[in-house]
Amino acid sequence: MQRFIVLDTETTGLSPDNGDRVIELGCVELLGRKLSGNDLHLYFNPERDSHEDALRIHGLTTAFLSTKPKFAEQVSAILDYLRGAHLIIHNAPFDVGFLDKELSLLGLPPLRSHVAGITDSLVMAKELFPGKRNSLDALCDRLGVDNSGRTFHGALLDAQLLADVYIYMTRGQHALLTDDAGDGAASASGQVHASASPSQGGGLDLLGLQLPVPTANAQELAAHDAVLAELDKASGGKTIWRLAENS
Repeated sequence: MQRFIVLDTETTGLSPDNGDRVIELGCVELLGRKLSGNDLHLYFNPERDSHEDALRIHGLTTAFLSTKPKFAEQVSAILDYLRGAHLIIHNAPFDVGFLDKELSLLGLPPLRSHVAGITDSLVMAKELFPGKRNSLDALCDRLGVDNSGRTFHGALLDAQLLADVYIYMTRGQHALLTDDAGDGAASASGQVHASASPSQGGGLDLLGLQLPVPTANAQELAAHDAVLAELDKASGGKTIWRLAENS
C-alpha cells in the first residue's frame, strides 16, 4: 500500500538562501486514505533568531528552540521516515526549498531523491477553486474542516489539517476509481489510479468497466432538431453540419 506523508515546516523566515532555517517539521501518515497515527514531529535549534514577522506566525522563541537538537542530529530519522513515501505539501516549493537547503548543508541529495513523489496541494486547490483564496485556512472554511485550534501556525497541526483538506479535495476521484480498501494512489494533479487488476491489490479493473450510455427519447430528439433548424436558419444555411451534408 502506498504511503502518503502530509508534511509542513515552520522556519525562521522566508529565504533559505539568506540563511533562514527550518525550526519545526510536522508529518502525518495516510494509509488507505486514513490517518495511521504514525506521525513525526520535531523541533530544531536553528542557531539564529526568527524574523519578527515569522515569530508572530509560529510563536517559537529562540529560548524555546535553543534546547532542541540541530537538524543534522535528526536528519537520519527524518529521511528514514520519509523514504519511499509520496509527499503532500501545501505550497510545496517553499517547504521543499528549505528542506533541500538543510540537506545540501549536510552534503546530502535533495528531498525528491528520497521520496516517491511530491504533490502540491495548493496547485490542486487552484485547479478546483479557480479565482478563490486557497490558503489552508480558506480551504478549511470552504470544506468544513475544523481549524478553530489554529492560534499559531504549527507544523504538526497544519499537517493534520492539510490531511483532512486533501482527503476532501480528492474524495470524488477516490469514490469513482477505488473502493474503501483499495490501493489507489494520487498523482501530482490529485488524480487517483486504481490497481491494474483486482488481484494486484483490490483496485477496480478499469479495462472491464462499462459505463451506461443514456439515449435521447423522441421528445428530446425533436427539441434538438428544432434548435439545429433555428441555428441553420440564422446562419443562412452555412452551419457546419449543413455544409458537411452538402459536401
